[in-house]
Order: sequence, then structure tokens, then C-alpha cells
Amino acid sequence: MERPSIARFTHVALPCTDIDATIAWYERFTPLRLLDRREDAEGYGAWLGQPDMVDKPFIIVLVSFHKDRARGPQPVLAPFAHLGIEVPRRDDVDEVAARGRAEGCLAWEPQQWPYPVGYVCALTDPDGNMVEFSFDQGVYAKVHEVWGDGATG
Repeated sequence: MERPSIARFTHVALPCTDIDATIAWYERFTPLRLLDRREDAEGYGAWLGQPDMVDKPFIIVLVSFHKDRARGPQPVLAPFAHLGIEVPRRDDVDEVAARGRAEGCLAWEPQQWPYPVGYVCALTDPDGNMVEFSFDQGVYAKVHEVWGDGATG
């Protein structure tokens, strides 16, 4: 079994009420893809990650516990807490916002904010969790500035 050589930040876990709808949403709106799926007596679980991040994986763990589903969606990342995705082009923010608007999940219209925020919009997943899409936020640039070429993007 492959193991990390140092301690690494590897995942965020989010509860969801309909795991199939949530997997489909993340695959439709983000670069995340289904990596693994499980079921046991407690409920369902799924791991979503980016296939191009094999060397330094970071995944979203979705959990749908039988005991919690009757309560309905319980957002964990709201109203401002969010997952952030930096996109390579400003037009990518507009494009995801248009798709989110069409599907009724656009939470923040695209807008330009002062440095270091950049050009952003946000969508809500099926449980109401916020996912921000940003251009020119500078996360990759800052990592390379501070830590140099050892940081890959």
C-alpha cells in the first residue's frame, strides 16, 4: 500500500442526503470524479478526487448516514464557509455561473473583488453547501512565490 512520506492534508468530509445526486452534481460542476464508493449498515460513502492529483491527492468524502437522511439537507458549508476551486480563465467563472443559474444552484453572481479574492461566483450543492469558483485569486501564484518550484500545480 502506498503511504505518504510526510503528514498531508488529504480530505474534507461532507454529509449528504442523496449520495447519487451529490456525486452527479460534483462531477457536473467541478473537476472531481468518483474514486471509490462504499455501503455498510450505517449508510453510504463516496470519495471524489481529481485524477490529475495522484502525487498530492485531496478528496471530498461524501457520507450519507441512514439515520440522518430523514432530516433532509443540513448544509455544513454555509452561508460563507465554502470549498474553493481556482479556475484558469475568467470566462470559466462566467460559464459555471451560467450553468448554475440554469440549474437553480447559483448562490453568488460572478463579481470582481479586491485582491486577493479575484473574480468569483459560488454554487450550492444539493445539500446547500457552498462551492466557490475563482479566477485570479492567486493561490497557485502565492504557493510558487513562497515555496518555489517544489510546489506543483
